[in-house]
Amino acid sequence: MAEVSVTDSELSEPLAAVVSGEDQLRANTYSLLGALLAAPPGPALVEKLSEIDAEEGDASSLLGAAWGMLKGAAGRAECGLLDDEYHELFIGVGRGELVPYGSWYLTGFLMEQPLAQLRSDLDALGLGRKQDVAEPEDHAAALCEAMSLIVEAEAGSDAERQAEFFTRHIQSWMGRFFRDLQQADAAHFYRAVGQLGEQFLEVESQYLAMAAPRLDDSRSQSG
Repeated sequence: MAEVSVTDSELSEPLAAVVSGEDQLRANTYSLLGALLAAPPGPALVEKLSEIDAEEGDASSLLGAAWGMLKGAAGRAECGLLDDEYHELFIGVGRGELVPYGSWYLTGFLMEQPLAQLRSDLDALGLGRKQDVAEPEDHAAALCEAMSLIVEAEAGSDAERQAEFFTRHIQSWMGRFFRDLQQADAAHFYRAVGQLGEQFLEVESQYLAMAAPRLDDSRSQSG
């Protein structure tokens, strides 16, 4: 898989907006997860991960601990072995150990109704698959990239679209995928990726549940 499956179009204009530190951290985490799920990390990314600032979050929290686990996994990683690990997990001979697609997790089949719904929602947001990418848009990497773009585009404004997209297309299955990744036989470095993904989505779910109603209230008061 050379690239993730979405590209910004109509969202390119809002991306110039000022992004808050909190929203930038959220967007960056989605982007990192997308990159790690799209392809095995190269030496430069592995080195950066091995230098993660443990102060990014509370080290006593589950999310903080997950960042620490990823840092440790990167410090022990060998790039040649990461290529093999990624292939066994997501590609394999015919199929990898895991099938990282929303349609598969939600229906047991590929290219089903959840993908059609996702494409409709992406189109409404001005997002679409890059022409040279064969992977469907419900690949976990593509969804993380899409969410990163949405967070950056709407930082400091309307969290409702973020919450709706997250609930419909990420929360409905990706937590299970990250738990499966932690338990996969072939996972070594990627066990830490699964831990980070699971804990990040837990925090993100709580954040969006609070953020969207709060913004609703503020709009009602201002009106």
